[in-house]
Amino acid sequence: MHVLRALMRRPSAFLGLIIVVTIIVLALGAPLIAPFSPDEQLFDGLTLEGAPIPPDAVYWLGTDTLGRDVLSRLLFGARTSLLIGLVANGLAVGIGLFIGMVAGYLQGTVSNLMMRFTDLMMAFPALLLAITLAALLKPSLWIVALVIAMVNWVQVARIVFTETRGLVERDFIMAERSLGAGHARIIFRHILPHLMPTAIVWGTLGIATTVLLEATLSFLGIGVQPPEPSWGNIIFESQGYFTAAPWLVFFPGVAILLMALSFNLVGDALRDILDPTQRGRL
Repeated sequence: MHVLRALMRRPSAFLGLIIVVTIIVLALGAPLIAPFSPDEQLFDGLTLEGAPIPPDAVYWLGTDTLGRDVLSRLLFGARTSLLIGLVANGLAVGIGLFIGMVAGYLQGTVSNLMMRFTDLMMAFPALLLAITLAALLKPSLWIVALVIAMVNWVQVARIVFTETRGLVERDFIMAERSLGAGHARIIFRHILPHLMPTAIVWGTLGIATTVLLEATLSFLGIGVQPPEPSWGNIIFESQGYFTAAPWLVFFPGVAILLMALSFNLVGDALRDILDPTQRGRL
């Protein structure tokens, strides 16, 4: 409740929170809200010349090149984008948290090997690595989520490693060691709770990055595959009609922008609220 009240006192964060909640509600309620099936090629979904229908009273966001309702596809595409964002980012934060925490707690060869591997992964351009992995594996929703998680965990691991190295030198950790506490108890009972604010902030901020990366992969044709809708492949399917039917690119582009912006606004506010060094200033 303290965090929620703090978010509500920040206009930009509160606006971002409203957008996030709205997107989640629309995505979860897509089967009830969507006026048509996302894959249904409507009988009157194209003009007599075979062109997409612009937004009107029946098709609020128009139709696409196959006569499908754009609004319905955007609503169901939000489910895909959110699912990938949550799953991929959750995996990335979990992997980064585990590797960074263990490497920061341990010292010596094991810690050096883990962090040198992290540095090696950080040396590869994230988008190029994601494209390579997605091209080698058969593209699907879960493969895309796994590929994005394999790319995004390194930043979390590096930050968690730095924080953990500072924690292990604190007096309360040394006191636990002197009392004979085991490694598992120290890590999960005392170190992990101090790292949770960082994990929450990165979990929120990372969703925006994950959604943008998924949209990029789908736009390049190696992400979520049609007919399953995602905001990225909706743009990919319609790029040839950019000038003739601009609504096919504009509406999913705005949806991606709003989701990324809203999660970034909430994540930035959470970073200030949960950061112990900022509490006195706030």
